[in-house]
Amino acid sequence: MAEQERMVEAILFATAEPITVRELQGRMPHGCDAAEALVHLSKRYEGRGVRVVKVGDAWAMRTAPDLGFLMQKETVETRKLSRAAIETLAIIAYHQPVTRAEIEEIRGVSVSRGTIDQLLEMEWIRFGRRKMTPGRPVTFVVTQDFLDHFGLENARDLPGLKELRAAGLLENRPPPGSIAALGADDEDEEEIDGDQSELFED
Repeated sequence: MAEQERMVEAILFATAEPITVRELQGRMPHGCDAAEALVHLSKRYEGRGVRVVKVGDAWAMRTAPDLGFLMQKETVETRKLSRAAIETLAIIAYHQPVTRAEIEEIRGVSVSRGTIDQLLEMEWIRFGRRKMTPGRPVTFVVTQDFLDHFGLENARDLPGLKELRAAGLLENRPPPGSIAALGADDEDEEEIDGDQSELFED
């Protein structure tokens, strides 16, 4: 097993993108157990400057989160996402698989082709399975690159409403249908109508 750990370690170190257990198994000699070697290797790297982490269905070597500040000088910001792109990305992340029509319903405005194209080009979203509804519309889901960029194992690790409110990203307004919301005037009712949250309002 020690030799198998060395093999997995060498592959992870040399591979630029996260790699699945199946891909690891295909590169290793017959009879090796890549999954077990990964478990031992990840434990061996606990507390080190580099960790073996799971990214979606794949594995990769990444800098320990508490040492990320050491890499700041090497970070290059190429471009910023527009507000529309951020909102669209957030909707896809929290509601996936989601169609363009569903995104537009949540945002309350139409989604431009350029916004979707930008997210596809960045490889943060991809096409999912078509919905079994009239027209068979295509759906969108977030990619492994998205999870890797934000240090998530899967989309379930995204912050919930409580965390978003605690971080000041959402207002502490009552949810639609609550007693407090019933006393709101027509303008407020239109603003919080449906499934929209403050995060996606224009």
